[in-house]
Amino acid sequence: MDRDDPLDFLSDTSESEFREILTGFKQLQDQNNDSPMDHPAELKEETTPPGHSEVEQQRSDSPVPSCLSMSSDMSMEHPPELKEGTVSPGHSEVEQQRSDSPVPSCLSMSSDMSMEHPPELKEGTVSPGHRYESAFPKEEEDISEEFKSCLKTKYRRLYEGIPKQGCPSLLSEVYTELYIIQGGDEVSHQHEIGQNETASERAVTKDTLVKYNDIFKPLSGQDKTIRIVLTTGVAGIGKTVSVQKFVQDWTEGMANQHIHFIFHFPFRELNLMKDQKYSLVELLHCYFAETKRLKSFRKEYEVLFIFDGLDECQLPLDFQNNFRVSDVTKPTSVDVLLTNLISGNLLPSALIWITSRPAAASQIPPKYIDQITEIRGFNDSQKETYFRKRIGNEDLASRIISHLKFSRSLYIMCHIPFFCWISATVLEQMFAEEGEGEVPKTLTEMYTHFLLTQTNVREEKYGERTEPNKDFIFRLGRLAFQQLVNGNQIFYEEDLRECGIDVRQASVYSGLCTQLFREVIGLQQKKVFSFVHLSIQEHLAALYAHMSFVNNNTNVLHQVTKLESPIKGTAMVELHKSAVDRALQSKNGHLDLFLRFLLGLSLESSQTLLQSLLRQTGSSSLSKEKTIKYIKKRIEETSCPEKCINLFHCLNELNDHTLVEEIKCFMSTGYLAKNLSVSQWSAVAFVLLTSEVELGMFDLKKYTDSVSDASYVTLLLLRLLPVVRASSAAKLRYCSITKEGYEALASVLNSTFSNLRELDLGDNEYLLDSGIKSLYAGLESPHCKLEKLMLNNCHLTEKSCSALSAVLGLDSSCLTELDLSENNLLDPGVTLICAGLRSPQCKLKILRLRCCNMTEKSCEALASSFCSDYTCLKELNLNDNNLLDSGVKLLSAGLENHRCKLEKLKLRNSGLTVKGCETLAIVLNSACSQLKELDLSGNDLQDSGVEELSAGLASPHCKLETLRLRSCNFTERSCTHLVSALTSFSSRLKELNLSGNELRDPGVRTLCAGLESPHCHLKTLGLENCGITEEGCIALATALRSNPSHLRELTLKEKHLGYLGKKNLSALLEDPNNKLEKLRFD
Repeated sequence: MDRDDPLDFLSDTSESEFREILTGFKQLQDQNNDSPMDHPAELKEETTPPGHSEVEQQRSDSPVPSCLSMSSDMSMEHPPELKEGTVSPGHSEVEQQRSDSPVPSCLSMSSDMSMEHPPELKEGTVSPGHRYESAFPKEEEDISEEFKSCLKTKYRRLYEGIPKQGCPSLLSEVYTELYIIQGGDEVSHQHEIGQNETASERAVTKDTLVKYNDIFKPLSGQDKTIRIVLTTGVAGIGKTVSVQKFVQDWTEGMANQHIHFIFHFPFRELNLMKDQKYSLVELLHCYFAETKRLKSFRKEYEVLFIFDGLDECQLPLDFQNNFRVSDVTKPTSVDVLLTNLISGNLLPSALIWITSRPAAASQIPPKYIDQITEIRGFNDSQKETYFRKRIGNEDLASRIISHLKFSRSLYIMCHIPFFCWISATVLEQMFAEEGEGEVPKTLTEMYTHFLLTQTNVREEKYGERTEPNKDFIFRLGRLAFQQLVNGNQIFYEEDLRECGIDVRQASVYSGLCTQLFREVIGLQQKKVFSFVHLSIQEHLAALYAHMSFVNNNTNVLHQVTKLESPIKGTAMVELHKSAVDRALQSKNGHLDLFLRFLLGLSLESSQTLLQSLLRQTGSSSLSKEKTIKYIKKRIEETSCPEKCINLFHCLNELNDHTLVEEIKCFMSTGYLAKNLSVSQWSAVAFVLLTSEVELGMFDLKKYTDSVSDASYVTLLLLRLLPVVRASSAAKLRYCSITKEGYEALASVLNSTFSNLRELDLGDNEYLLDSGIKSLYAGLESPHCKLEKLMLNNCHLTEKSCSALSAVLGLDSSCLTELDLSENNLLDPGVTLICAGLRSPQCKLKILRLRCCNMTEKSCEALASSFCSDYTCLKELNLNDNNLLDSGVKLLSAGLENHRCKLEKLKLRNSGLTVKGCETLAIVLNSACSQLKELDLSGNDLQDSGVEELSAGLASPHCKLETLRLRSCNFTERSCTHLVSALTSFSSRLKELNLSGNELRDPGVRTLCAGLESPHCHLKTLGLENCGITEEGCIALATALRSNPSHLRELTLKEKHLGYLGKKNLSALLEDPNNKLEKLRFD
């Protein structure tokens, strides 16, 4: 390096010193401050490292930042027209009229900026004028603020149309908050559209919502530093929009002011540098020319790298074999730079944000990811907000919303912001121009109308009709088809030439289809091409296949390789069969939407729309019926439930609803025939998934009542599996499920698209340890969000406890409630469960071990878990185990520990006596005890035991609010001690159950004295089968009437209460001055 170079000192700079360099940004060039597209400045010859090709990239004329225009998700951000008076404070008003093209060009080059965002829903957490108060010298502050000012200019606007012709809109005015949750990086075997169709029907759950500005903040309960965040979401969902808004808020001082510099790298641009070598310093020079004149540096500066669009990455990202680099001045491949940045070898304290579609997320090893977030798009209320902001005309917006709601499949698709934009573009024009044809009701019709709108095929209302460029659309479709089959969404000049597209005329093509196909000029002037969204590519690919058949009698789906010629002379149904088979064979569902479009294009309505592109043919009704018949046959044969659901969407595109209507008829009667066919059960799943009714609890028994055949029940479960995945809770009690069924449930738990939070498998005698082994694959998955798991009476042993204990110890485990009651776990099994409870990662709050054949030996292990620093356990059910007084003695050691958080303890039928009561009284008297609920029913406590307990109840340290002493073999003598506790100044007892004890009328009269006390806070009292007569009832009525007590609920199930006794008590319910609300005699 020439010693005259101002960055010459970097050759001796350590990695830690590099962080300090970032404060010395040069004064930014004034002539480009107003341009939102700063391409990297030209690298001068003297700064080019030996062996490197010189980068002679000139600053682009486009006002759009290159880091946005080529990123993967900025595909279609479509802002509404800015109304007068809507400009935010501090922003200059944009006084341009709405362009004919509703797509902002700077965003139209990426796949997720695919929709228009209504005005931002303000958080109100930071005042707009707030700025980070720096402790650095003023000169450095000025440099930092000037750099922010440049980024603010780049990121503040969204553009409609192509960059040089678009109408800019202020991002702050059009941004709509997206639904972002924690988690979500699964590679699915289902098309992304299908994933979102299911996700949009999810019930309201306890998803952990994450605001885009808070992604680097630990979630509630997390105690870790967040350095690397991976944000996933399907194409068009708004990933890059969120990135842009994050940067904009940072530049305006609204959030994340601890970050000093943000560097945004789209993978689409990084791909163009994959064959060259750069140091990290040189890479920054290439993208951010301002960094070339760094002069001073500090350690304290914090940097954020944003790598946008991992799904478009063509770099190997070989984390395992790439060599280690820690020197920021050492030239290497961009791939090696990225893997070392992510793995922490290079700038280990730098923050990193990666965005990706779900299918590509696995390229980053999970061990490097500190937090995963998922963008779910719009919920129903956000859909409506979007259309009302996008349309502007309230009546027109309402008509559009009503139409979409009526066409349920379309409304579900509006979960994706990109589809919202397409729908608004098409329907706004159609509704505004009355008599413009039938309004689209299917996905194919909507996309076909959009295609015609964008290619100017339809006759304009106030203009002349222009004929379509038929050959161009055909060649464009061929490109779409070939690249779709190969799994590509970005293309290069050679790909266009192969399809007969003249690269020199790319700008002309882009002008013809401004919102379909786009050209992006990257670094070193290399051109990159793509469709604005994957679904546009799929539609054009289907149109190409359809045109090839109709115009040329060619079935392009029979082209297995490039050398094989397409088959000619086949019938339309053969084309459709080929497409159905190819889609079913696809492992990742990448042809699912293509299939829907292809089938929909065969309808007469589509033929009419496309008459300028297609050779006219006769009626295709016979071919349509044959296709429908074939699809129904494949539904019967297909084992994958997601594939079956897509085939039902295909039937919908063909306007065939026979199966669905048949099932709706069955369901309306509340009766489903036991002998439904496989395809009919798939129809049940489709109906449930597309229903407006929110999916909450799914109860398999509702569909399998009186069916005992395990194979048939399992078949039903498999067909209804998508419904299980979309439901918040699944009840599968008393269902004979085979191993295959449990493996299928494991796949649901392993799915990031699963909504399941509660799974009840109780009373399945054939679950056994083998079933737990099958479920373990799902329970251990980092995608598993299950919070409640019921496994009572499933014939489990200690073998299952080992697996469940391991699950409790997983950092990813969300389990907070586990029921293992009525299983033969024995002491060894319970000990294993306790090992999981002691894990720092365990989040379990409720554990039920009723009737597990455990003894006092298990109590020591349980007490140890109470004392753990990490214990979360608040409720423990040990009913019906022979623990004895000695077991309770062992438990008390944990209950008295200051770390113990247990609030509810159930010890019914545990073999306790007065000695056990003595121990528990000491616990109640302990200041450390958190017990609020105690159930000692069914133990032989007798009066002496109740006396001991009452002493604990009267303690000022006692926090007990609920005490159940049902059938404990005590008499009226105990009532005196209990009243003493109830009337103590510190008493907190609100619920007391004394049923099944011989209290008789004298005991009740004693209790009445307590009820009349102003210190008594009892709200619920149970006195069933206590030998009470009419006399006792009258005493109770008098006590409750003479003093307005707190009692709300009273239970008196006796045979001899008498007419007057019942009458006196019942009168209390009519007394407006009395608080009694519930009275039970039966």
